[in-house]
Amino acid sequence: MTVSQEFSFESQKYIELRADGFSLPSPEMRDAMYRAEVGNDGFGEDPSVNKLEEMSAEIFQKESATFVSSGSMGNLISLLAYCKESDSAIIGNNSHTYNREFNRDQSQKQSLPQILGIQPQAVKTDRRGMLDVEEINGFITHVISDRKPRVMIVENTHNLAGGKVLNINDMDTLHNVVTKSNIPIHLDGARIFNASIALDISPEKLTEKTDSVLFCLSKGLGAPVGSLVVGSQDFISEVKEWKKILSGSMKQAGVIAAAGIVALKNYETSIRNDHQLAKYLEKRLLELEKVRVEPVETNLVYLELDVDDPFKISEKLKQKRINAGPYHSDKRWRLVPHYGLTKNDIDYFIDTLYTLIN
Repeated sequence: MTVSQEFSFESQKYIELRADGFSLPSPEMRDAMYRAEVGNDGFGEDPSVNKLEEMSAEIFQKESATFVSSGSMGNLISLLAYCKESDSAIIGNNSHTYNREFNRDQSQKQSLPQILGIQPQAVKTDRRGMLDVEEINGFITHVISDRKPRVMIVENTHNLAGGKVLNINDMDTLHNVVTKSNIPIHLDGARIFNASIALDISPEKLTEKTDSVLFCLSKGLGAPVGSLVVGSQDFISEVKEWKKILSGSMKQAGVIAAAGIVALKNYETSIRNDHQLAKYLEKRLLELEKVRVEPVETNLVYLELDVDDPFKISEKLKQKRINAGPYHSDKRWRLVPHYGLTKNDIDYFIDTLYTLIN
């Protein structure tokens, strides 16, 4: 392998590779936050929030949008807007929503949808995160009356599938399966802009067959806080009611919405940079004999180390001011390039990892 040039970033900086949610706001975002015009968002009177919501609806060509504090909240209140007690939701068994929002086994607690009587109907997903059409059809055909599916949740890009992308044909296929039963599609598009850039098509075109979309500002878009839900006017009105019920209404939220406005204006450049850095990381990782790297499509880089104790390696990396490690298993790691990281940072990580595993 090639040894990198002298490591040059600030001595106090950690290289953060665990998630794109660790990115810090850009100088342009900080300036926008400082200068933000604000009001009371709970009364719909924050001009910066209103502008962000209008921009979001326009990008996806939906009627309306609402600003929420997190992706999990956005998915939750969307689900509650679609479903009532005893309804079910069709969802991929390997999806983030099913594994991290519906089922929280690590705390031995049920999620709020299950407490309210909404049940997930998990169907198989393939290696790209595509839901199994036969299983969807089978569930719709044989569902018992008091568990009628009211929504299907689709994830794009798909986290646990390694940041893989569902294309327009995939979305058309899923739409054709459920539309005959009048089942809407909600898209967990936390990283939908990554999918859009990877496919080189507009977010509007990619989500044309979805009824609602959740996307995050605080991942690849680099804003410090927040997500948006977009959909029809009636749907968003219902979502806003649930947001109030769950104490999700904010006051002078324009301070954080201002960063989101900057993020949406600059998303193409920032996402392309992340993808380029992820491909560079993939290239450097392939130089290491004890590392198996999964093919990279977007900004998520998954790998496994051929070592006895990956957690020990992770701890040693932290001593070198690098945060990286196993993701949900002893072997599989997820690395996520994002704003603020450079090729020099990647080179330092690779050189350090090489030393630790050899």
